[in-house]
Amino acid sequence: MSVTYQPKKRRRAKAHGFLSRSKTAYGKRVLRKRMQKGRKRLTTV
Repeated sequence: MSVTYQPKKRRRAKAHGFLSRSKTAYGKRVLRKRMQKGRKRLTTV
């Protein structure tokens, strides 16, 4: 068995970062919901 998860900060930011979230309608909805819930961190990066 090989190690499959090779994390990269840039790739993670591109997929789940604040800017990429705020670009799409669904992403904005995610951010809004997390703000409403009172999350300390809205996105991973």
